[in-house]
Amino acid sequence: MHSRPPGLPTLGSTPNVDRLDRPLRDLRISVTDRCNFRCVYCMPREVFGPGFEFLPRDELLTFEEIRRLAGLFVELGVEKIRLTGGEPLLRRELETLVSLLASLPSLQDLTMTTNASLLTSERARSLKEAGLQRVTVSLDALDDATFRRMSDVGIPVTRVLEGLDAAVEAGLTPVKVNMVVKRGENENQILPMADHFRGTGKILRFIEFMDVGTSNGWKMDDVVPAREILDRLNRRWPLEPVDSQYPGEVASRYRYRDGGGEVGIISSVTRPFCATCTRARLTADGELYTCLFGARGHDLRGPVRQGTSDAELKDLIRGLWSRRTDRYSELRSEATAHLPRVEMSRIGG
Repeated sequence: MHSRPPGLPTLGSTPNVDRLDRPLRDLRISVTDRCNFRCVYCMPREVFGPGFEFLPRDELLTFEEIRRLAGLFVELGVEKIRLTGGEPLLRRELETLVSLLASLPSLQDLTMTTNASLLTSERARSLKEAGLQRVTVSLDALDDATFRRMSDVGIPVTRVLEGLDAAVEAGLTPVKVNMVVKRGENENQILPMADHFRGTGKILRFIEFMDVGTSNGWKMDDVVPAREILDRLNRRWPLEPVDSQYPGEVASRYRYRDGGGEVGIISSVTRPFCATCTRARLTADGELYTCLFGARGHDLRGPVRQGTSDAELKDLIRGLWSRRTDRYSELRSEATAHLPRVEMSRIGG
């Protein structure tokens, strides 16, 4: 059952809440549907192989179009923007977009999610200088064989670890590290990953394997529940819960009692947080999705290229958000796993 959490505005206190009283606060922008990894839970090679057709360049939103739409979202209440993909570092001259977005008035947080395999020291510095504030790095194992099996590419795990270090050196901090945990694939990496990142200032977050898209063969049996992850960690290093930093934070936070830092657990499957979801998602070709598990997007590229005014675009976005009722994770079942959903590579994380 959906219940309204504390800390969110009451209905009517802002014009930009949806039908479940959730405000618009976060925008995820996918800048490309391409990726140099073929992770088993996101872009399995048997689906996204050599014959797969990615978006033509002329169908991608230009940086100026992204800046225009992002500016309207900020005017409607968005405070945080995250660049995603695919792999966002595959988009040429990404620093130009970062600079455009960093100039938005009242934007509080500009971040990026990346697999970090292309994040050299020079690239990290240029992104920081352009105005990027932080990065979140996807890393599912420290063991090289496990990492290569899950990412399904010939890139060694050391390349990602070097990218992590480059982010820290450039000041793209605090760096967060996201580990998707899939039963039978990498649950034996939970403790090694925690041990590696304890005391480093990098914040490790474990993510339950989710049924994003329809190509990853999701089954409930493949999910390692948040409770099990927490128990494994707590037996090795006692933990205590930490309060959320802001309303709508997706990760449950815990800190090591011995002062080794903190970890997070994102439990969309076993502990849904739909009630506090404040995120909209814009695909690389300009479709707006109001849920990570959405089946259908709403075209914004068309109106932008047809000369629609800013006022009309804002009304369109406001209207789409005000009609939002999404709460897929609260309704999830084995049956819903077969419903059509947008692929992760199009919508980002």
